[in-house]
Amino acid sequence: MTMQIHDKLQIIFALNEKVDAFNNYITPLNKDQFEATRNSKWSAGQNLDHLIRSIKPLQLAYSLPKFALLILFGKTNRPSRSYDELITKYKTKLAAGGRASGPFIPPAIGFEKKDSLIKKYNEQKQKLVTKIERQSESDLDKYILPHPLLGKLTLREMLYFTIHHNEHHLELLKSR
Repeated sequence: MTMQIHDKLQIIFALNEKVDAFNNYITPLNKDQFEATRNSKWSAGQNLDHLIRSIKPLQLAYSLPKFALLILFGKTNRPSRSYDELITKYKTKLAAGGRASGPFIPPAIGFEKKDSLIKKYNEQKQKLVTKIERQSESDLDKYILPHPLLGKLTLREMLYFTIHHNEHHLELLKSR
């Protein structure tokens, strides 16, 4: 599905929309539905935990001073990819066997954590939105962050990924 996302307002709108859609899907699940795993696939709770693990370092990175981003990661030497270009690259990496690794792999998540994790995910999203609002459009295309699967991404591309990442995990849950 092609999305027209480019500027900060569109990014914030899409991020809110996708995180809310994920949380709205998870909220009514009962214990069995929330904890169920099939064919070695993550449970709904593990998907939620993974998304929190993915967004948390982002909102931290977006709060770093620009000089720190430059020192830690450098700056881009190319224009930002479009939303569709970035998603195509992500899907190609997944098709080639790319998977979550290290700190992004969730442990087993019990039903008793559901409400607090949904709240935490929403809080992390809100913190990120606040930090996106403080970025200039040009900064989104200038500074880069490392992505464990996709390599160096501009701040804008990292947000595109985060938007799609929610959609991807929601679709995985719905398809089970």
